[in-house]
Amino acid sequence: MSAQPADEASFPREEALLIACLLALTGGYLEAYTWIVHRVFANAQTANLVFLWVYVTSGDWKEADRFIFPLLAFMAGVILACWLRWFAPQQAARTSILIEIVCLFIVAILHNRLPEVAGTLGISLVAAFQTVSFPRVEGLAYNSVMATSNLRQTIEGLFAALAYVGNREAKPFHRPYVFGAMCAAFGAGAAIGAFVTEATRAYSLVIPVLLLVIVLLRCEQGGSDLKH
Repeated sequence: MSAQPADEASFPREEALLIACLLALTGGYLEAYTWIVHRVFANAQTANLVFLWVYVTSGDWKEADRFIFPLLAFMAGVILACWLRWFAPQQAARTSILIEIVCLFIVAILHNRLPEVAGTLGISLVAAFQTVSFPRVEGLAYNSVMATSNLRQTIEGLFAALAYVGNREAKPFHRPYVFGAMCAAFGAGAAIGAFVTEATRAYSLVIPVLLLVIVLLRCEQGGSDLKH
């Protein structure tokens, strides 16, 4: 086994901060893409639920239907990702990334013929796999496809580091740093996704695919390190 720094050896490679930032960047990018192109959210199912019931209560079933399918696709993705984690726990993270890459390729290919089906269902499936397969960064629970919980963790961590007298943690600002990085990466991804999608929709999914390929290579590198 090759030598690793103490802080990197204490958690699996898929929990590394760099990988989490790349996933958050991808999550923000895809959220901006689906909102600009389809006016639905692939990641933030809370918003889809709100819009669904707003249109249901107003009797606008045509608009309500647009938010049902992303929810169903996300639910299906969670079930499939949970099954994958149960069936092949050691390979779940890397297999999940491969599935995400394939799904985005399919979305890109079918987007011109079946834009609603390909965009909303395919990307919601990607978001579900990413959420289930990458739930932690450096041992801390986080979410790479939305920012609310990460923002809360950032603020709580800062409060704990600044307000608690006699804080004995060796690195009191580490937790807010990690979650702050997640928020920054997600925001940067949303900004880049919005800019690229408005500039060229035909090729806008190339960037998240490349980001996921980098994540896959990093995970594979971690797997090869453990074999030596």
